[in-house]
Amino acid sequence: MNNNIKSALALGLVVTAAVLATSSAEAEIHSKSKELVVMEARDLPEQAQTPGNSLFLHSDNGGDFYLYVEQQQGARLSVFDVTDPARIKLVVSMPLAGPGTTALGAFDFVRPVGYSAELVYFRDSQKEGMLDLHKAKKPVLRMISAETDFDMSEPLGESGFLVTTQAHRYTPAVARNYQVMDVAGSIPTQLATVKDVKHRVTNDYTGTTFLLGSDGLTVVRRLSVENDYKERQYQTEGN
Repeated sequence: MNNNIKSALALGLVVTAAVLATSSAEAEIHSKSKELVVMEARDLPEQAQTPGNSLFLHSDNGGDFYLYVEQQQGARLSVFDVTDPARIKLVVSMPLAGPGTTALGAFDFVRPVGYSAELVYFRDSQKEGMLDLHKAKKPVLRMISAETDFDMSEPLGESGFLVTTQAHRYTPAVARNYQVMDVAGSIPTQLATVKDVKHRVTNDYTGTTFLLGSDGLTVVRRLSVENDYKERQYQTEGN
């Protein structure tokens, strides 16, 4: 292959990459104020397009943020690295039922238990479990054998809890439509509508809001908060 052909191929790859990057940027919804960016499920990794029932945000000891999403009625758990809201990446999408076994059904993330676990409640069976997050990228679901109410637990140091024997009372989430509005101008502008949102969570550090609806995951970014966070991180790393 001569140099001219190699150069042409290289140029073609560069142009293709530029077109893809432009298409991705145009797919996102930007407010006129340049403050808000809405990333719909199609702008995110493919697994983000799967609807779910519950999600939660976790930060590891290294300062990275991970979003855990229950999907397929409890049969699958997807984990996304959302440390940089502009570059959300899939970490793992794992089945929660092994070969020859059946998933216990849809579940909700109830609350953190200590620093490295999240309480899980299964709606149909009314059983509880814990998602072990000691390895944030490789979470492990462990069932709780005793009938307890960890939702009302009291910590006993870093490794113990005081719990009641009353079973957890599940309150189903009410699905709502959310509208993302830009009010920076003289006339309020509707940027997007997110349908049937059952759960949402906000990362106060980056200002990012995650909404889990019927079309999957939607991300609303606040660029000024993101930039302030990045600047603080840069200054911290420089010291």
